[in-house]
Amino acid sequence: MNPRQACPCGSGKRYKACHGAPGGVTEVAVARPFEGLAGECELVALREFVPSATVRLKLASEPKRPVTLGTVLPLASAGLVRGDESEEAFIGLQVQTRSLDISRDVARSILWTQDAKPGDVLSVVAQDDERTERLQDILVADAPFEPEIHDNFNWWLAENTEATGEVALSLERANEAIMPTQRVGDAAYWTLAGDKAYLRWVRPEPEEQLMAALARLSAAGGLTLGEGSKYAGSFRAHGLLVPVWDLDNEMHSREWEKPVAELGARLAEALNDKPLTSDERRARDGLIGRQVTIR
Repeated sequence: MNPRQACPCGSGKRYKACHGAPGGVTEVAVARPFEGLAGECELVALREFVPSATVRLKLASEPKRPVTLGTVLPLASAGLVRGDESEEAFIGLQVQTRSLDISRDVARSILWTQDAKPGDVLSVVAQDDERTERLQDILVADAPFEPEIHDNFNWWLAENTEATGEVALSLERANEAIMPTQRVGDAAYWTLAGDKAYLRWVRPEPEEQLMAALARLSAAGGLTLGEGSKYAGSFRAHGLLVPVWDLDNEMHSREWEKPVAELGARLAEALNDKPLTSDERRARDGLIGRQVTIR
């Protein structure tokens, strides 16, 4: 952790004057672990509800081997290095255990891949690891972050290889449980869950500002993705708000790309500092009543 950076506890102080000071608390609950990264919203989505996706990470320094981030690895491992000639390195976001700072956990997994041997697996991130780097320290913060969405978990395996033992069983179970999911906009994901479909959209704006904008749209009848959609509510995840819409399950995911873009344009216009009207305040109160926090 850079001592001159803001302390992740949210105090507003520099790290060296807060939890980084001598005798300061070393384990800090970080409410917004991916803040400062261009891929923050996508990381929240991949951590919480996207079943199968990968993205090649751009490290700030030249890596010994490239690193691919995946939503879930075999047996929910934190990291692995393939044992074939490729020696490809993978890290997982959805893991068995976590500390109070996911950014640091993932950074430790990345650093582990650089010294691991082919075939090594990191089951869990060691919490007694003395390395303090976070993702913000080892990634190119403003690098484009566009995940590749997969219909299954077959990307776990190198080409022309077959899974065996526990990995084969884990792969079978994971593929059976996967829900069809597609990215229909920046950090906006369509999901088909049985006979229901919905859109979850991770937003980067501060909650108060975003709620005001959503209220303006709601009061004006614009908080919709068009026919076959209904605003369902929102939840908080890793410091960000995630609005959710119920969708017509008979429509294809691609049919929602244009409505998402149009709603995004309306939302951008509604993100202003104008005082809310009485109708908009009532709409905001109703929207706040449908919020939950999952992380």
